[in-house]
Amino acid sequence: MENDQPDTGLVNDIRGKILGGFKLYVLEHGQIPPSVYKFAEILNIPETEFYEHFTSFGALRSALWVESFDRTLVNLYDQEIYGEYSAREKLLAFFFTWIEELKKDRSYLLVLYDQSHPTSKLPPSEVSQCRERFKEFAKSILMGGKESEEIAKRPFISYRYDEGLWLQVWFIFRFWIKDSSTSFEKTDVAIEKSVHLAFDLMGKNSLDSMIDFAKFLYQNK
Repeated sequence: MENDQPDTGLVNDIRGKILGGFKLYVLEHGQIPPSVYKFAEILNIPETEFYEHFTSFGALRSALWVESFDRTLVNLYDQEIYGEYSAREKLLAFFFTWIEELKKDRSYLLVLYDQSHPTSKLPPSEVSQCRERFKEFAKSILMGGKESEEIAKRPFISYRYDEGLWLQVWFIFRFWIKDSSTSFEKTDVAIEKSVHLAFDLMGKNSLDSMIDFAKFLYQNK
């Protein structure tokens, strides 16, 4: 009996050809292709072949964001010492590893995410899937931080920490895009300072101590 299942290797090759071809087009023309039809013609594939993998250029750009994030996690988990890190150190490691991954596509990213654009401060729709991936990753860091008491458990606030960290992701990306310092040294500093600030805010501080003391006094009056 013949195997009528699609050749996954061929499927992945075509998908990779589309992704690579899109980045190359953006780099060479400074913009996205005018249409899927024209783009498919350049790649010498049927237009229907494109739609078997992506519904639009937006979906394609979304896939590139997700792939960059997934490669970051692979590289992160390959570091044997990662599992021994504190929650704060894990987030720092993520950002440094992620930026190294983004550097491979900096020219492409500069074309699409020029900081002079009036809406560049807002995350574009194509990063929404990456946002959900990151938030799942952040929740595991936050859970470990709460267990180790690096992160304080605060009613009505703690469940929003992952969203706050996502905003930090976009801040770091925008900072890096416009960073012109040698070896992106300023981005490294921005990562360290922003992560330390985030954990200082999420950690137990004097306000928490005051609330705990007030609760104690109320319960024992």
